[in-house]
Amino acid sequence: MGKKFLRLKKAVVFSIKGIKSTWAGEEAFRQEVVIAAILIPLAFYLPVSMAVRFILIASVFGVLIVELINSAIEAVVDLCTEERHPLAGKAKDAGSAAVFLALIFTGAVWAIVLYFCYVESSAVLSV
Repeated sequence: MGKKFLRLKKAVVFSIKGIKSTWAGEEAFRQEVVIAAILIPLAFYLPVSMAVRFILIASVFGVLIVELINSAIEAVVDLCTEERHPLAGKAKDAGSAAVFLALIFTGAVWAIVLYFCYVESSAVLSV
């Protein structure tokens, strides 16, 4: 039990270190955290079910998770080569595209929920 707890503790420490490092080095991540700090509390004020609230919040966390993975990809690519290489560009572009798709998904989820909350009442949101 002691070794498992120690391993878990180290994993938490490394995770926090990764978040701090990404916060310090990536402006996009800082911007997304600020947006998350606005949207997550807002989700609790919307007249929706817990399931819909969970989806709203999960979509926001999805953006943060994908941004962290993208930052990791960029760091590894930068470590491997300083010169421009087509594969390095391909890896970085794919990571960026993943963040872009996560942002589109989150925007769509929030737009749909807000539409049904305030433009067209729907029993779907109260399930």
